[in-house]
Amino acid sequence: MSKRALFVNALTFARVPLIFLWAAFAIWQELDASCGGRHEPSVTLAVLASLGMLLSGLTDLWDGLLARRWNVVSTLGKMADPLMDKVFYLVAFPVLVWHSSHSGAGELQTLSLLGLTVLYLLRDTWVTFLRSVGTMYGADVGAMWLGKVRTALSFPGAGWIYAYLCFRWFGPFRADNALVNVIWPASVLFVEAFLAVLTFVSLVTYTRSYMPYLKRALERKENL
Repeated sequence: MSKRALFVNALTFARVPLIFLWAAFAIWQELDASCGGRHEPSVTLAVLASLGMLLSGLTDLWDGLLARRWNVVSTLGKMADPLMDKVFYLVAFPVLVWHSSHSGAGELQTLSLLGLTVLYLLRDTWVTFLRSVGTMYGADVGAMWLGKVRTALSFPGAGWIYAYLCFRWFGPFRADNALVNVIWPASVLFVEAFLAVLTFVSLVTYTRSYMPYLKRALERKENL
């Protein structure tokens, strides 16, 4: 394997430690902020956490761009990239649910995040199953364009949600104004709703595409 291919694969796999780094700093920041009963966020911890999520998201952009530019697209990369995306979801969204609940963002916000998290996990589990069935019959199990769009938007979406949960407590945002009390939380709920709709449509699209293979597998099982 060439050095360029190794670098691209390293970028792909770096998504996991970086999102765990974000989770560690985000949890640390929230626990530290709530210490003593007063919400006093640490700017340093918040920035370090944000940097971890930003870099984790950028690896999804860089690895694909570099792989195509350097002509080092590989089967390993095609398999590893969606797996690393799933790890991102498995870590990021449950931590965001905890963060929302712990920081007092409100019941509506926490329930919205919880619903989005469950939908993400169900969709990815179902699509993994469909791809497994498809491989039995030589189907092209590559990511569909809608799946790629969903993935590309999930990273900045998660970042925007975290920015609201964390930075709304900092001094400049504490004022009693429409930005903090109405516009910002409304934008977060809109992002969550948009990602939920996109995820559901993606689930339906994959199901329709793989339905012929699923029917063949069911008919084969009945005939055994």
